[in-house]
Formats: sequence, structure tokens, C-alpha cells
Amino acid sequence: MTLSTNNLKPNAGSRKRSLKVGRGNGSWKWTYSWRWCNWQNCRSWWWVPSWFEWGQTPLFRRMPKLKGFSNKVFMKNYNVINLKDLEKLAEKGITEITTEILLENRIIRKKTLEVKLLADWKVTKSVNIKVSKATKSAVEAVEKAWGKVELI
Repeated sequence: MTLSTNNLKPNAGSRKRSLKVGRGNGSWKWTYSWRWCNWQNCRSWWWVPSWFEWGQTPLFRRMPKLKGFSNKVFMKNYNVINLKDLEKLAEKGITEITTEILLENRIIRKKTLEVKLLADWKVTKSVNIKVSKATKSAVEAVEKAWGKVELI
């Protein structure tokens, strides 16, 4: 008989049959037919979800409950300036105040954020200011000193 690719076989005794486990107690190797007797993974159709922690308190129960509502997606951040800052600029002789002038004098740090005017001081000098938002009391205090607050 000549050797060719259609009649190749391994030598006798060179390949050993693998041990078949889980075929019942009647098989030649004493094993249970349900592989690990009776527990969670003994059935072939049984699966354990990836989040299961085998009796340990699960992560979703260990974490604290989050309370309240947060709408940070639509939240606006403001550069807050006070009337005290306007008074300092008025003492320097600046009467027209915009975001560029506030940046130059280092009263605000970021131009990207909107500017909000708060009242915590009395204005004595007339100042015209352009801001994104202002409180009612701040507008009244500036107008009392013959100034203007323009909302952008």
C-alpha cells in the first residue's frame, strides 16, 4: 500500500482517547452524570449572569442611593462680579465696562463664561456696564448712581 494524503493514519498507540466525564455512574469512570452533583453550574443549560457575585453583597446594593435631581447638562456657569469691582474700575477712570475690560483688569478669568452682576456694595460713580445677567438690586444700585446696565 502506498502512502498518500487520503490514507494517512497515526501510528497504533500514539493517540490516546480523552477521558469522557459526566456520562453517569454506569460509565467506566465513576462520575456523576450532572457534573458537580447539584449546585448552580451543574446543569448545561444554566448560566450565571456577569454581574452575579456568588453570595457577596452585590455592587448595586453596596453603593449609596443617589438622592435628588441634577440637571448639570443644561446648567450655566457664570463669571460673578460685584459692584465693589465696578467701583474699583470707576476709580481708575473706566466708565464703559465690557467683558474685555474685565478680562484685562483680571476681574474675570474666562471669556467663555457669561458674566453675572451681583449687588453687595453701593456705587457712587456713574458706570455703564454690559453683562449677561444682573440681579434687580444690582441694576437699581447702578441706576441710582446715574449709570446703565445693558444685558447682552
